[in-house]
Amino acid sequence: MTSGAFSASSGQPERRRCASGLQYELRRGDALAVVTELAAGLRLYSRGGVQLTETYGDADIPPGGNGITLAPWANRVEDGVWHLNGKKQQLDITEVSRNNASHGLLRNASYAPIAGSEYSVTLEAPVFPQHGYPFLVRHRVEYSLAEDLGLVVRQTLTNDSREDAPFVLGAHPYLRLGGIPSEELTLTVHAGTRLVADDRLIPRSSTPVSGDTDLRQGRKVGDLDVDVALTDLDFDGGIARHTLSAADGRSVTLWQDATCPFVHVFVTEKYPGRPKAVAIEPMTGPANAFNSGHSLRWLAPDESFTMSWGISASEDIAS
Repeated sequence: MTSGAFSASSGQPERRRCASGLQYELRRGDALAVVTELAAGLRLYSRGGVQLTETYGDADIPPGGNGITLAPWANRVEDGVWHLNGKKQQLDITEVSRNNASHGLLRNASYAPIAGSEYSVTLEAPVFPQHGYPFLVRHRVEYSLAEDLGLVVRQTLTNDSREDAPFVLGAHPYLRLGGIPSEELTLTVHAGTRLVADDRLIPRSSTPVSGDTDLRQGRKVGDLDVDVALTDLDFDGGIARHTLSAADGRSVTLWQDATCPFVHVFVTEKYPGRPKAVAIEPMTGPANAFNSGHSLRWLAPDESFTMSWGISASEDIAS
């Protein structure tokens, strides 16, 4: 699957063989993670040969944003327009169908490795000042396989500008559970509030979860058709957990720390080769935060901010 892939500790390969750039293979015990140069993305995480994320071919870029990391904003900016000190800022429109600026400025960027081992890699890319975002910031992404063989991801944004810089961080992983069709799995997300968005997926209000957006008791994926941001998450010990589970009791969980009070849930029929696929996206703020100010954070010069999330599986995952 990963032609040209190499261990993060083995040095640079001679050439790129994949559309998503260099491939960094992390191994520990029965765990395998493959991280891409493109967008510091997660192309694969598996345990005992059981695939726990959706993946894609060597000749493909991540379909549906699969596994990419998002900075300096996640989700969307309406019309690509926001205002800084009363001055209009115009970002490039990257979601033409909805006339939005989508998923930040690094989704097509090359990330450089700055540290690595057999079971970890740290990649970094700058955002240079440009129209719509006149700031110099750095996004650093560290992937590691923990002692319990879970995947841990830390995303850090550092402001190298002389002025405060706004941001929202996020990631776009798609979970699965081996060869079990995702539509047969149960999705559980302990969130009490959903953001009510218009047809351009720009939030306009919020309301308690109900119907398809109330996932607290678990809902069969095959019954869902959702593309929604959720908040008021149930943090236990500073961690919120969202789970896909099978009838046989096996499960895969995405967790996020308290720096990420939002999660976007996207159940789609458009993922290549899959009747249904499930994206569970941790975010520090919602769509259009550059305009609404909702959970928008600002970094002072030389300041850094880190969000953490990861993926774990039930102990019997490979049985």
